[in-house]
Amino acid sequence: MKILVIADTESKYYYDYFTPEKMDQFDMILACGDLSRSYLEFLVTMANKPLIYVRGNHDDSFNENPPEGCVCADGRVIVQNGIRILGLGGTLKYRPGLNMYTENQMRRRILRLWFSIWRHRGFDILLTHAPARGLGDLDDRPHRGFECFRKLLDRYHPAYMIHGHVHMNYGPFIKRRSRYGDTEIINAWESTLLEFPSNEKNG
Repeated sequence: MKILVIADTESKYYYDYFTPEKMDQFDMILACGDLSRSYLEFLVTMANKPLIYVRGNHDDSFNENPPEGCVCADGRVIVQNGIRILGLGGTLKYRPGLNMYTENQMRRRILRLWFSIWRHRGFDILLTHAPARGLGDLDDRPHRGFECFRKLLDRYHPAYMIHGHVHMNYGPFIKRRSRYGDTEIINAWESTLLEFPSNEKNG
């Protein structure tokens, strides 16, 4: 299964230079936040494939006016195409905002999900806006990751963690992909393709 993952910056390849055949190569879209409503609605309409998203720190308007045709995974576990996805949007709090959290607030969000995670026997993809602390984040507070995300990876060993927020044009030291134990970490900035092996899928 091929999945288009996107975050933060609209891809001219899929938007400005759109052609219908570009949408045929993937089965699902995962969006990691800070993308416009119009862009997400365009992609889900033109692709006619499921688009699942979490909110970024600049997506406060989505709380009241979410993108039509898209599925918000923020704060829950959903199953799409047999893949279990745990969504946790937002960033570390560095200013007032609806989608910003202290470390303790994010930890409490995760605790509220324990039964859903247990019922689904874990999850295959951790879909976030912010990275985990020490796994693709930066040292400045606005781009610092969550310690509790790292603890989630330690406990559940998902196949993938997909995040945005740290733009790859910040510098050559930003990695698109890395590994942490059993988990592949993917920075979804702008767009990249993920091929999800069928033997990793769970019902």
